[in-house]
Amino acid sequence: MMEQHAREYLLQIPFWTKQKHTISQVQELLTALGDPDRRLRIIHVAGTNGKGSVCADLTAVLTEAGYHVGTFVSPHLEDITERFLYDGRPISEADLEQSFQAVLTVTETMRERGFFHPTFFEFVFLMAMELYGRLRPDYVVLETGLGGRLDATNAVRDPIACVITSISLEHTQYLGTTIREIAGEKAGILKPGAPVIYDAGDPDASQVIRERAGSLGIPAWPVSPSEPYDQVPFAAPWQAVDAALAVKCLKVLEPAGVDETVIRRGLSKVSWPGRMQEARPGVWLDGAHNPGGIRAFVEAVKGQLAAGCGGEKPEGSGTPVSGGVHLLFAAVADKDYREMIRLLCQGLPLERVTVVQLHSERGLAAETLKEAFQEEGVGAAEQFAAVPEALDWALAHKREPDRLYVVGSLYLIGEIRAELARRKP
Repeated sequence: MMEQHAREYLLQIPFWTKQKHTISQVQELLTALGDPDRRLRIIHVAGTNGKGSVCADLTAVLTEAGYHVGTFVSPHLEDITERFLYDGRPISEADLEQSFQAVLTVTETMRERGFFHPTFFEFVFLMAMELYGRLRPDYVVLETGLGGRLDATNAVRDPIACVITSISLEHTQYLGTTIREIAGEKAGILKPGAPVIYDAGDPDASQVIRERAGSLGIPAWPVSPSEPYDQVPFAAPWQAVDAALAVKCLKVLEPAGVDETVIRRGLSKVSWPGRMQEARPGVWLDGAHNPGGIRAFVEAVKGQLAAGCGGEKPEGSGTPVSGGVHLLFAAVADKDYREMIRLLCQGLPLERVTVVQLHSERGLAAETLKEAFQEEGVGAAEQFAAVPEALDWALAHKREPDRLYVVGSLYLIGEIRAELARRKP
């Protein structure tokens, strides 16, 4: 019952508290936990797209080299333990409960001192720090939640390196309306003594990051998207770019035992559910949920289509393409869903589209999504109020050579993965 208590409590937090603490207040909460972040070698990762992929790459290579690695990521797809990884695997129920109880105790103590209850993300971040401070892995890979400068994860005091992935317009109501403004928020994680490795694909973002690094006196290592890591086959081009960021970070840090052979071996074992994942033959899941992510998704699918048309597919590209392209799509209300739909319709030869409303208060109505697809010229569009029915329809109308791509929201990916797990292959 205690394990269930942890989950129930955590998932209820967003319903009764949304007031965020300042970074200095989160640091006070960390201090109340015993300053666990100061005992850890933390690689801090920010960016718009690719954060999770870079975290997975770093974790896989360091684990392959024999190190113990704690990895904190978000969101989870099916179960909250997915946010707290140890050597690439979700933590145990016992560890979840122990960290939960430790943070709950500190929360109650600090509320007596005038603090308010941590938000959901603050609470799980504090749990991660308590967990890794207790387990003492060799490295911790820490993914930001939203932005960087004001994100709860920025309370860590002494990271050993920072990585900033590709930056595009997202969460403009919080982070700014230009690439430079958003890059400034992401670069807010930079700290003295920690080199930064960054995606140099956007000149404005690159300039902001370089200037911030210069003001702190830290090395800045650019990685060009035109130089992806091509020693391992990937299902999507963006995965090779993210891998290049992870590899550059490792080469800057120079952990013992991490050579080219270990890097290739580790990257070949990377598993990141819901990111260009072929969940079943011809059924692909991708968590692209903003225009930048959709652009990368479209390029990946176009590459798969070209491989299928050419008769020979590159390694790692999955099932050969000879049929049509079907789409199962959902989105949340605070995303630029119209731009996402426009990019999908202009970039891909969509044969059929199925839209569904997410089981979330943030989910957009299926009718709204269907209308947006129809406005972009898609005639064969069906709408559903729930994922099981939408998946039934999409699979029933998919011929064997067709591909069904599930995209638009990580919440959708989580619901689809859970639904597929309940069904026989």
